[in-house]
Amino acid sequence: MLDWAEYTKFFLALLVIVNPIGAVPVFVSMTAQNSAEERKRIARVASISVAIVLIVAALGGEPLLTFFGITIASFKVGGAILILLLAISMMHATPTGEKQTPEEAREAVDKESIAVVPLAIPLLSGPGAISTTIIYATERSSLGHVGSIIVCCLLASLATWVALRAATPVSQWLGKTGVNIAIRLMGLLLAAVAVEIFASGLLVLLPGLR
Repeated sequence: MLDWAEYTKFFLALLVIVNPIGAVPVFVSMTAQNSAEERKRIARVASISVAIVLIVAALGGEPLLTFFGITIASFKVGGAILILLLAISMMHATPTGEKQTPEEAREAVDKESIAVVPLAIPLLSGPGAISTTIIYATERSSLGHVGSIIVCCLLASLATWVALRAATPVSQWLGKTGVNIAIRLMGLLLAAVAVEIFASGLLVLLPGLR
């Protein structure tokens, strides 16, 4: 297993990428016509869906990479670039196509249930979150390590549920400016994580850099 500092770093990185605070305004706008009970159900289903997606990524990521002949180092470099692009977008407080395209946003308005698509996928557990989970899950092959990764995924989904349940008061309290400030700060932290992942993958692909 890794030391607890590494698992803490993974949890914080995952929480930043899932970005439940950033999803609050979207959740409020999408559920404006729903009753309080319906909003509770949507928040519950969305958070459960996030947990399922991340756990599947943690358990099935490495076999999938092996099947396609992709090395962990190559995936780290590619995933780090994706995470860095997401971080840059967050620092500008602008939505990305990696999270949700304008077409998906318009289509979501017409859907009876938005909990799974587009809230859970791709708004909360998009390619960035999936890539990060796979990268950290492949660091060790022990059951204890995989179990710790799954616990972090469950904690991130729990935080998502709490944020969505409190979406309306949080949105009113923070306002658009407060949400944007929080997103920019999280983007800065995420950029640092992306650089670390990129460097670790690059050192394996180019050992002469050591």
